[in-house]
Parts: sequence; C-alpha cells; structure tokens
Amino acid sequence: MVVTIAQAPEFNLQPGRVIGGTYVIERLLGSGWEGEVYKVRERRTDALRAVKVFRLERNPRDLVLTHYARKLERLRNCRMVIDYHHTERLRWHNEWLTCMVSEYVEGEVLSRFVQRRGGRMDPISALLLVHAMAKGLAEIHEAGEYHGDLHWGNVLVRRRGVHFDIKVLDFFHWGRPTAAQRRADICELVRILHDVTGGQPRYAKQPNYVKAIVRGLRKDLIIDRFPTAQALVRYLDMFDWPLK
Repeated sequence: MVVTIAQAPEFNLQPGRVIGGTYVIERLLGSGWEGEVYKVRERRTDALRAVKVFRLERNPRDLVLTHYARKLERLRNCRMVIDYHHTERLRWHNEWLTCMVSEYVEGEVLSRFVQRRGGRMDPISALLLVHAMAKGLAEIHEAGEYHGDLHWGNVLVRRRGVHFDIKVLDFFHWGRPTAAQRRADICELVRILHDVTGGQPRYAKQPNYVKAIVRGLRKDLIIDRFPTAQALVRYLDMFDWPLK
C-alpha cells in the first residue's frame, strides 16, 4: 500500500522497531490527520501487514479506532475494502497507543497514478476505472454502509490486464449511515471521473459519453440519473460505446 504523506510524521517510528512483540516496522507509508500508517512484517511468518497508529488527540479512549475497525469488519466481504485484522499496543514515550493491523495492499494512490500519466487518463480507461469503483461502492452501500470521504487521494489502484484492482482508504466512520451519505458517495465518485480525465480545464473537450455521467458536477442532475451506485454500474454496462 502506498499512501501520500499529507502531514508531517508525529511518531516517526523507525525501521526495526517492534510493535506488540509481533510486527517489525519496515517503513512509513503515509501520515494524515488521524495518524500514521506503516508497512510491517510479522516476525514469525514474514507476512506483510499495514499498521495504523492513531494520534492521541484524534482517538480519545480508542473511540475512533473502534468505530473504524467495526466498520471495516462489517464490510469484510466487499472487494474495495481493506481487510481489518486486529489491534496491537505500542508504548510511545509515556503513553500507550492502540494500533490497527490490516492487510497490506500493493498499489498506487490514484492521484499519483494519474500524474505519472501526464495528469489525465484517456476517457475509456477512466470509465473502466469508474466501473470497477462503482461495483465496489455498490457492495458497500448494499451492506448498509457508506464511505464518506471518497476522492482520488483515498484510492489505491493497480492494473491487472485490462482491469483495475481498487482499494479505498480512510472511511469516514461517525454517524448512522443515511441515504444522503450514500448519494454523496455517488457524487464524489463522479467527481473522480471528472478529475482523472483532466478536470475543469479539459471538461469542455470531453466526449459526450463522459459528460453524460459528469453532468457538469451538478449533484441534482447526477443523482437524478444515478440514484444508486448500482444504477451507475448498469449504465456503464449498457451504454452504447462510440464507434470512432
């Protein structure tokens, strides 16, 4: 798993340090508002895992970690969700920190993936990407959950033949899931299509089959056409591809 470092590390745990007597840190993967994520190796089996260390002020009484872990566990059978494993404890200065252990996923953050390709994807590849994401999002919604913070910095992508393997990061995990939150996920997914095809500077030149989905980023128009993630999947499965 590769995560863009968006905030300076606070813990800055060094390679070789052991967490919970079980996991040896290999390197920092990323740092954000909630905490830091490290690539680790299990001592006994050499299995690779990811460990998230939550900042103390962001995780009072382990409430954030608990909500997050429960949400991931409920979504264990969803293809876009990283598998939660268990928790470990880490002594840091005079404090005990609770860490969340999850699967380690090879991949690249979508924003970086696009930037390495000149800042945009061709429309057909972009639609294949969004189709894979829409199928994964439909599973999350059908399980009664939502993501809540979907953008191209929270998506890990890996090419497999003509397909995309997708994992999403950093679920928003407070509050009862609502239909409005699921509709917001759909609008955010459509924005990802807009962003990966070049954003506003290139929108006027996009083919009509892209504009028919993006709809000028008008949320009311997007939801009118795609009231559910499954409706977006069906549209992408059935629309007429251009011959030229």
